[in-house]
Amino acid sequence: MRGPQGNRPVRRRALPVLVAATLAVAVVTGCSKKDDDPAAVPAGAPGVAAVAPVPARPASGTVLATAPIAAILSEPASGRVVMLDADGRGVRVLDPATGALRPVALPAPATSWALGAPGEILLAAGTQVLHLDPAAATVRATPVDATVRALTRRPDGTIALALDGGKVEIRALDDKADPVRDTVTGLGKLDAIAAAGDALAVLDRDQTMLTQLDLGKGRPGLALRAGRGATALIADHFGRLLATDTSGGALLVYTADPLVLRQRFPVGSSPYALAYDRSTETVWVTLTGSNEVVGYDLSKGIPEEAGRFTTVRQPNSVSIDDRTGEMFVGSATGDGLQRIGADQRKRGQ
Repeated sequence: MRGPQGNRPVRRRALPVLVAATLAVAVVTGCSKKDDDPAAVPAGAPGVAAVAPVPARPASGTVLATAPIAAILSEPASGRVVMLDADGRGVRVLDPATGALRPVALPAPATSWALGAPGEILLAAGTQVLHLDPAAATVRATPVDATVRALTRRPDGTIALALDGGKVEIRALDDKADPVRDTVTGLGKLDAIAAAGDALAVLDRDQTMLTQLDLGKGRPGLALRAGRGATALIADHFGRLLATDTSGGALLVYTADPLVLRQRFPVGSSPYALAYDRSTETVWVTLTGSNEVVGYDLSKGIPEEAGRFTTVRQPNSVSIDDRTGEMFVGSATGDGLQRIGADQRKRGQ
């Protein structure tokens, strides 16, 4: 399937190094009359979550009162749900079984994170990678010789680090003598990275560009325009890449190798955060423009709505607990952590 105009594959050229704000997407002014060459022109302003209205209906499920939440991640081995503070300087670890909430200070502000080895969460924090053990509430650090913007764990256990300067390094973090396994240079600003099987792709929000990495040659591979303003990027266990086109109001589904846009599906007002439930093959998308989270079944070739729930205000983050099937939605305005049970999700409302 061919995507909208500007989504054909191109060879990614090197872009100048760009400086980004922490935990925010900078607004880029200007646009172009020519959008048929994604590598030649900027896409315009990057995707930014719409400011959510005051909810007209109460949030589905239950809500735990919390401070503003920047991101949520469910760690399956420990059974903990971790919330990143708005300033990135700490996390709150929730034990869903008991309701106990434990704050953990971080040695440096974190801007991005990903699941690590079982029982571990990895956080990008300046020139170091933090290793958080949610069950023990402990943190250790691995130094890196560049600012880490995003990271992801690969199937072989190595970690892909998206670094300032348009570089991605594949590292074995526990190998102190020779940690770097592969390097890709010549990229632009790196805001997100995802591993779909052995394939890797990075997202440049300013250019709203998705780029496949050619690890064998150490350079960028195919690149595609990712809608009008993409923000979130994740991968599923089928090797697909899923992205939200926040400015374009769409869910984008790609194959990773080769990088091809397979589906572009309109989902509503300001789609932002993503979470994938592998047990039901459903991707959940938060809509900040309407304070909703909507699930789409991807098993049938065309996304089909599987559930829709009213959320807390400004639902900028979402995560699925793989063990229980519960869904957690975080409010960026301090309106709480929302918990929607698996049984309620099966009913779809």
